[in-house]
Amino acid sequence: MSLNLIVEVLETNGLLYVALTALTAGIVRGFSGFGTAMIFLPVAGKYFEPVTAIIVLTIMDLCGPALIVPKALRDAYKPDLVRLIGGMVITLPIALYFLMNMETEIFRYIVSILALVLIFVLSTGWRFHRQLNSGALIGLGGLAGVSGGIAGVPGPPVILFYMASIHPVKVIRANNLLFLFGFDIFALFFLSIASVLNIYAVILGLILAIPMGLGNIIGAVLFNPDKEKLYRKIAFLIITLSALTGLPLLSNSFDSFLG
Repeated sequence: MSLNLIVEVLETNGLLYVALTALTAGIVRGFSGFGTAMIFLPVAGKYFEPVTAIIVLTIMDLCGPALIVPKALRDAYKPDLVRLIGGMVITLPIALYFLMNMETEIFRYIVSILALVLIFVLSTGWRFHRQLNSGALIGLGGLAGVSGGIAGVPGPPVILFYMASIHPVKVIRANNLLFLFGFDIFALFFLSIASVLNIYAVILGLILAIPMGLGNIIGAVLFNPDKEKLYRKIAFLIITLSALTGLPLLSNSFDSFLG
């Protein structure tokens, strides 16, 4: 890894703005437990190509929870986890293929619109109201593979499922964490096989993992269980603003207004 490459990464257009977005996403995740991709990707998609944006997010997401994976493995309900990851692995390569051939503007629309739809669903309080059998769990994992591969957002289908789960909270947290960790590993694996996992994006992800990690710490310090509903509303507001900013139509109008 050469010094010139690091300098090139540090001179990336919009890096400061993206770093501030990573910090904000980290803070929101620290006090609410979700929202990283929905905050980061609409903004990152404005400056990076779709594959680069997904690689950067994946690298950042891997750095954060790596140290707590062993404990999560002890707490997890592994039968659910195996089925969810199994379904995800089936659809993820296909979704990534579409991502690799996607125009940047289309990616930005998909990411932003999906974030807005998910916020609407989460804000209504909708959730699964019945337990899913093995086949349905595999299908749910497959759905997460599609949303994750195309738009970098694998979590919501699984999170919605576990919101109605009978499992203890520590099991739900462990399964969510391990599923997303597994998604990151397989996403990097498939992108590597496709020869699109480049060192530039990896270094960029490692650099942006710093403000992301700092944000996680700040958010965790700010967290107060008695204010959980307030934090959720703040998270919804920030995600909505990020998604609207990421929409090319509104973003271009905003840039024209400033310029």
